[in-house]
Amino acid sequence: MAIFDISTGIDERLPLWPGDPELKLHWAAQIQQGDLVNLTELSMGIHSGTHIDAPLHFLPNGKPIDSLGLDALIGEVQVLDIPQEVDVITSESLQNLVEINASRVLFKTKNSQFWDSPIFQQDYVALEASAAQWLVERGVKLVGIDYLSIAPFKDPAPTHEILLSNEVVIVESLDLRSVEPGLYTLICLPLKLVGREAAPARAILISPEI
Repeated sequence: MAIFDISTGIDERLPLWPGDPELKLHWAAQIQQGDLVNLTELSMGIHSGTHIDAPLHFLPNGKPIDSLGLDALIGEVQVLDIPQEVDVITSESLQNLVEINASRVLFKTKNSQFWDSPIFQQDYVALEASAAQWLVERGVKLVGIDYLSIAPFKDPAPTHEILLSNEVVIVESLDLRSVEPGLYTLICLPLKLVGREAAPARAILISPEI
């Protein structure tokens, strides 16, 4: 059995969505400065790093993150390898390129190369609305991707609204560089932030026993 941590590390080199709160980490206390303990203060937006979007993120009356059922966040998941030449994932590209064998799907794309840079990249690969609808129609209940948003930078609403209105959980900012395509067990649990639209999460994949 192998365990893969597919969460992004939280530090001040992490790329952020334009306009999101600045990520700040600093020592509030340090033993070497004469304090009793080492103590860190963290300030960031809750969409920084690996996180889960709840329906409230785009739907005015949507469910907050603390009301999501955890069953969607634990279980069999399929990692899909999207070819380098694909710039946007459409329903047509999904029909032509992949076979969905699980109700949870993670997209490994050329976005993975962007994690080496702290600068936000606008031209990341994302799901067009037609792809979101295609996944909904096939009963997918969780979808994740290897950059800051599941939706295109210039038009994020349609994809989010289709997925979230159909109670599909969205996991964003995954690091899939060390993971091969295939079936795994996913464990992805958000912080229990009461009444909020998202939460940071730690996500791992467990490979099947051979």
